[in-house]
Amino acid sequence: MKKILIFEDEPAIIEAIKQELTKWQYQVEAISDWEHVLEQVQAFKPELILMDISLPAFDGFYWTQKLREFTKVPIIFISSADLNQNAVRALMIGADDYLVKPFALDLLVAKMQVLFKRLDQQPDEHLLTFASYQLNQLTNELSQGEAVVKLTPTESLILKLLVINQGEIVTKLKLIQALWQGNNFIDENALNVNISRLRTKLAPVGLKDKLVTVRGKGYLLVL
Repeated sequence: MKKILIFEDEPAIIEAIKQELTKWQYQVEAISDWEHVLEQVQAFKPELILMDISLPAFDGFYWTQKLREFTKVPIIFISSADLNQNAVRALMIGADDYLVKPFALDLLVAKMQVLFKRLDQQPDEHLLTFASYQLNQLTNELSQGEAVVKLTPTESLILKLLVINQGEIVTKLKLIQALWQGNNFIDENALNVNISRLRTKLAPVGLKDKLVTVRGKGYLLVL
């Protein structure tokens, strides 16, 4: 039974999500003590987090940044504000997906299932070696010698697709289909943000400029 943790302060929303996810055999908890948030996260050990933006004391952006200091657990943002501005910011700081209020609960479940399916599809050989680099697909860590870059599951999968298609253009459509199972609610903006975030993380190991954008087509890795 997978564990879901909700960052939300509206009791009606919490209850609605709990009822729906319980029907799908998920174990669901919500943050109950906003003065000891990280302690609750570490005690519960969630496998996915639903993150609202407007929260007591600190917002969802703040908590996502704090979480990304010690965990790569998937995070789905929930926003009632402007989609583009908040979605871009959420993805840039480490979120994996987003929803806009009001949303259908079956869409939430679908997005969760896509994330879990992607995480469960681990290859038998989890180390992907290329040039002087190693990508650990279990921990989502890219290493070169002593240097280690921590990636999110989404960033790791993007890099894997670029590596196995090295020197060839990987189209935006192919990436979107691989990342989000062809989800019609995902646009190119989400992919672009993840590419930008990945490129920034690749800078310390000399790969930033190796991830090339082919205008109007997609991306390729040139080593």
